[in-house]
Amino acid sequence: MSRITVVGGTGYAGSAVVAEAATRGHHVTAFSRSLPAEPLPGVTYVQGDATDEAALAAAVAGSDAVVAALAPRGPLEGSFRDVYRTLGRLADAEGVPLYLVGGFSSLRPAPGAPRFVEDLTHVPAALQPEVLAGAALVVEDLPATPETLDWVFVSPAMQFGSFAPGERLGRYRVGDDVAVDPAGGAISGADYALGLVDLVEQGGHHRAHVNLGY
Repeated sequence: MSRITVVGGTGYAGSAVVAEAATRGHHVTAFSRSLPAEPLPGVTYVQGDATDEAALAAAVAGSDAVVAALAPRGPLEGSFRDVYRTLGRLADAEGVPLYLVGGFSSLRPAPGAPRFVEDLTHVPAALQPEVLAGAALVVEDLPATPETLDWVFVSPAMQFGSFAPGERLGRYRVGDDVAVDPAGGAISGADYALGLVDLVEQGGHHRAHVNLGY
């Protein structure tokens, strides 16, 4: 089994990935600001600050894969992209793939069409900086990393988050940077985690933007 480190492992997406990976028998380390109220058996929880490079490096060391599930809000509002640049550099130095929990807005409605993020008129002004920061990872930052960094940016369907947890259906569809459901469908946290851990295990995508939906 693989050693998987999930940075942001107690958040909505991160905790779902931790649970899915642990259920499959992987050795999982969950790195986050806070410890969960109900830790999962067999998971190693590490409390730390993602802006602390030494703490991140210690969490990444010895991993076979790193999953990044941080959000560009709260304490990371102004440092989100810098933290991800650091995490990419650490994963590259460790020689392990980096899987990033992305957002819907970085996808396209059709091949060659502008990304949804290019028109945010429907998004409340207060949320636009968060959307832009998340999309900038795959639009600007990740393509600029050294070719030796193997990254996969995994966008969910539009209706994804703790506000719409959904149920585990045990299925999903996977696409590239074109939304599998451009009309704004949903995917549960459990099924998103199912798809992401499948991607980690299969290892078939490299320096790629993919998306998961029903």
